Amino acid sequence: LGWASIDGEEPIALVSAALHHTVKTAFGGLLVTPMALLGDLDLDGFDALAIPGGMDRAGPPGFYADALSEPWLAVVRHFNQRDKPIASVCVASLSLGAAGILKDRSATVYHQVGGKRKSQLEGYGAKFVDESLVVDGKLISSSGPGTGIEVALALLVMLTSKANADKIRKLMRVPIPDAAWRTTPQVQPGSVAGA
Repeated sequence: LGWASIDGEEPIALVSAALHHTVKTAFGGLLVTPMALLGDLDLDGFDALAIPGGMDRAGPPGFYADALSEPWLAVVRHFNQRDKPIASVCVASLSLGAAGILKDRSATVYHQVGGKRKSQLEGYGAKFVDESLVVDGKLISSSGPGTGIEVALALLVMLTSKANADKIRKLMRVPIPDAAWRTTPQVQPGSVAGA
């Protein structure tokens, strides 16, 4: 979304925020310092919520400890109650489910063979769709880390316009995925084993 601030229809300010002063990433344990703590922000001053995915491989407290915690779920509910766009990448859609906003709504999640995350999402009442990117009203969910740029562009459409998102896509040299990218199941029929 940073490119949209420079070359788009209107400035888009991106603020990284977290529950803690530092966040340890799942890949290599890189420490990330958010711009703000969630508790210090006036959430009504924001137009949308974008949630990256993660995993617990980095060690305590781990992605799910924060993503499924009540302080975080309250943030998700806040944006939903105000009918503001919420975008989630990979397993972050589990936060939407845990917050209670996916009941009878279409969504996707990273799930792989065995379907553990798919089952979790359905357990929250979501209608699982095995596609790369699913938009249901103002909720965006995706099936893996490689979908992040498409999630950002879908969010940009909601915040500005399709023409603006198309312009940013072109400037960033991001190709338009073909229909198969969106609709190819993440787990192929006949796959067995795994988690």
